[in-house]
Amino acid sequence: MRLLVGKVGLVVGVANERSYAWHIAKALNEHGATCAFTHLPGERNEHRVKRSLNELGMGSAWLRSLDAGKDDDLDAVFAAYQNDFGKMDFLVHSIAFAERDLLQPGKFVTTPRAQYLSAIDISAYTLLAMSARARPIMAKGGGGSIMSMSYYGAEKVVAGYNVMGVAKAALECTNRYLASELGVDKIRVNCISGGYLRTLASSAVGGTDQMAEAVTEKAPLRRGVEGADVGKTAVYLASDLSSGVTGETIYVDCGVNILGS
Repeated sequence: MRLLVGKVGLVVGVANERSYAWHIAKALNEHGATCAFTHLPGERNEHRVKRSLNELGMGSAWLRSLDAGKDDDLDAVFAAYQNDFGKMDFLVHSIAFAERDLLQPGKFVTTPRAQYLSAIDISAYTLLAMSARARPIMAKGGGGSIMSMSYYGAEKVVAGYNVMGVAKAALECTNRYLASELGVDKIRVNCISGGYLRTLASSAVGGTDQMAEAVTEKAPLRRGVEGADVGKTAVYLASDLSSGVTGETIYVDCGVNILGS
């Protein structure tokens, strides 16, 4: 049974075939949804995203350049999306940024002001910025589902996660406040806290080399999370099955978050 036939939305954050956004797009597509996409500015980034979408049989999907740190870019992308599709049933926010040299154990205390604020801007504020632009499109269609990606480092200290943990904590709080305000328009806002997955983003964090093995040994399910696990959760959140769920941070980490150590 396909749960998303007739639904259309925007996925922001596909980097390559290992990214959570790619797995989410795969699952949404398999359930009948039409997905539009953005890519970071530059031909190289566009080519990389197109190549990853080709793997899904979505090489001709709607794709636009987006620097999420620029309001003009956000305005242009959402205006173009609205013009081409007319409705938005779901929005996937799967972007984050922090300087790689700050994501090392013992480096949090040396985080400069500008880089601290940059991490929060791209990783958390952009959820607010995108939601504000998605709201009128979703409200016109009777509601929708907005989802973002977090990690357990927002709640507990993970060695090397540093300023990204702070940014993800801000993201999760932003998620709750958005859920409170957008509910009147029947827009649900939720966050998926995915477990450790080897991606371009996670590879930048120092101290994670042994994490995959440790998770396999300690996780209640005795395995690490897979991209498909998060993809299935995204399908649930985009579908009517989650009609009464908003403001939540849903852990998809094979149970790692319940452990004390």
